[in-house]
Amino acid sequence: MSSGPLAGIRILEVGVMLAGPYATMMLADLGAEVIKIEPPGGEISRQVSDSYFASLNRNKQSVVLDLRSEQGRRRLGELVADSHALLVNMKPSAIRRLGLTYDSLREFNESIVCVAMTGFGLDGGDDPAFDYVIQAATGVAAMTGDPQGPPTLPGYSSADNSTGLTAALGLLAQIVSGRGGQVDVSLQDVMLSQLNYRAAAYLNDGIEPQRHPNGAHSYYVPAQLFPTADGYLALFITHDGFWAAFAAEAGIEGFPTMAERAERRDEVLALVSAALATDTAANWQHRLRPLGIPVAAVRTLPEALTATPEALITAGEFRLVGSPIRIAGYQPAYRPAPRLDEHADAAAHSS
Repeated sequence: MSSGPLAGIRILEVGVMLAGPYATMMLADLGAEVIKIEPPGGEISRQVSDSYFASLNRNKQSVVLDLRSEQGRRRLGELVADSHALLVNMKPSAIRRLGLTYDSLREFNESIVCVAMTGFGLDGGDDPAFDYVIQAATGVAAMTGDPQGPPTLPGYSSADNSTGLTAALGLLAQIVSGRGGQVDVSLQDVMLSQLNYRAAAYLNDGIEPQRHPNGAHSYYVPAQLFPTADGYLALFITHDGFWAAFAAEAGIEGFPTMAERAERRDEVLALVSAALATDTAANWQHRLRPLGIPVAAVRTLPEALTATPEALITAGEFRLVGSPIRIAGYQPAYRPAPRLDEHADAAAHSS
């Protein structure tokens, strides 16, 4: 298979910053033709940095349309007529005002799939909904960090990225159905969905999430970060077999069952901490991985990228992280992010 699995699929994107552009870039990497519709002056993320824009917009085309003008709306209708889907991430009032819903666009193409990515849903209002705001509003920040410290946010845009992947899934599902229609994906719903077992524990058993030191898991013990003689180690013991192998290597006796380790959490963590302090994180990883134990020395981002060269690609002048989806017989071409309005003529001729 030389062409991508989404070859022949045309997707229009009216995307801003991260969530929407990330969704369509994943689809473009899989062979879809993605036309990025930008306002005069360009999408705002072009102003952040060239590498920022490149990291979210490779393999796309760029067409400038003023969607506030009659000419721009007419041109949008022409593109919609020959496309499978349109994805947009804006506040609901802007999506409706610019005519980017299925109800507005079905006159051009009954089969068009319109995906709206918003903070709280198309009917959820226009309150600002940036990534960090959603993490705060859905309980993610409150359950993250040291129990004696303030709420903590992850070091990357987890809500935006997760919503982008979810929107791409919804878009493809509706295309496969063979029906046009509106797909509504919100950052709030996505993050609540990803709290799955945490939410279920509260809804069914009344158990509120508790923060534990070093990011410890609420069920499994030991499963957290541990300081070592040099660096931190992530150790994740999820069943008794892992514990038996680890305990033998670390010279720890007792606590053979998951229930006992959970009940006597403090004792177990004290013994594990003392054992791990006798060697470096790198050495513990070297010792434990051959035993099949889930473990990793904490790396910085530069260290992680250096250790995984197979994940890196080049698109034009930029080195980037490539698609995480590996399909036998297919390798994305990884074209650079488009110049503003670079493909205006090509898109016009294809309509």
